[in-house]
Amino acid sequence: DKLKKLQDILAEKYELEAKIESLPKTLDGSNESLERFKKEYIEKNAVYEAEKAKVAALKSELADAESSRESGEKGMDSITTHREYEALDKQISEANEKEQNIRKELQKEEKTLAELNETLKSNEDLISSTEKEVNSAKENLNKELDGYKKSLDKLKTKEDAITPGIDSEVIFKFQRIIQRNRKGIVAVKGNVCDGCHMILPAQFANEVHQGEKI
Repeated sequence: DKLKKLQDILAEKYELEAKIESLPKTLDGSNESLERFKKEYIEKNAVYEAEKAKVAALKSELADAESSRESGEKGMDSITTHREYEALDKQISEANEKEQNIRKELQKEEKTLAELNETLKSNEDLISSTEKEVNSAKENLNKELDGYKKSLDKLKTKEDAITPGIDSEVIFKFQRIIQRNRKGIVAVKGNVCDGCHMILPAQFANEVHQGEKI
């Protein structure tokens, strides 16, 4: 009778232990997604920073070209020879052409930078929402685990109340059986075990029916 009660306790105990072991694995997929999103964000942010530096360099080049053109234009007022005029005119022309080319390239790169910035904002929103989902799932998981652990504590109390007086070797073997099959006590019908459906030796079956030992 003690073993029958212990059987139910152990079966429930091992089921709870299996749930406690497997439950955290349910978060693995979400955590992996979050880590992947963060990795992608870091990679894209590095591209963004490189593009940002490129735009800054182009702006600096544009400022130099504008300064060179303006300097040439101002110098036109004080020229005295045709050679000076040709030199300044060439300076203005080259600076103006460079300025136009830089403006076109700068416009293209600023568009790329803006697109990268939008992508990063989308990634930030995705990371934020995924983190909220993961944290919420962790909170629910912890509550569920706490409930399982409390149930285990109650089962342990019941187990400790039943096991005294039962041979320790019997308990050890019984526990191993329950872990595998969830059932440790079965009937013997005639000479047949109702658990594994094997035909038992007649003497062994008789000993079981006598019920004098386990």
